[in-house]
Amino acid sequence: MSADATNEDDVQAAMAEAEAAGPLRISVDTHGGPASGGRLINKDGKPLDLAGFRTTIEYYLTGVFNVLRLAAAAIARQEPVDDDRGVIINTASIAAYEGQIGQVPYAAAKGGVVGMTLVAARDLSPFGIRVVTIAPGMFLTPAYGKAGEQLEAAWGPRIPHPKRMGRPAEYAALVQNIVENDYLNGEVIRLDGALRFPPK
Repeated sequence: MSADATNEDDVQAAMAEAEAAGPLRISVDTHGGPASGGRLINKDGKPLDLAGFRTTIEYYLTGVFNVLRLAAAAIARQEPVDDDRGVIINTASIAAYEGQIGQVPYAAAKGGVVGMTLVAARDLSPFGIRVVTIAPGMFLTPAYGKAGEQLEAAWGPRIPHPKRMGRPAEYAALVQNIVENDYLNGEVIRLDGALRFPPK
């Protein structure tokens, strides 16, 4: 099913559908949405649009919080196995650490996701629920379509090793490792080939 991560009813319905299929123990949030950008003050001295900032925060931070809280409630209803009920995996970005020029709204949202990780893990520890965040670098996903080839050509050589964009299967492999490693909790893991975003 499709769902709006910022809509409580949509996410509740998604959780109910997952629970109907079996015990809900894993939540992986990789949703996207519109993001605004631009310098804080443009060349004409005009400030960055507040509405665009709010929209970006709504999709990339509030949406993550909404899924996090509703997934936590659903997972907490499950019977524990060896004192463990499950894990919630959120997606941030390396922009949380070194956002580029024009990325204040997006970097703020992803920085918020990073900031929630340890606190959420501590909050949910009495329920036996772990929280881990993945902070990807440049990943080549189907969302880019034909533009992906141009991005690969531009970004691949800039990534220390391997000199290419990340692949969805590599993200999935890390998710599997997080799920299987019960001692991994409250951490943000960069998945970026040692890339550090330059200013531009």
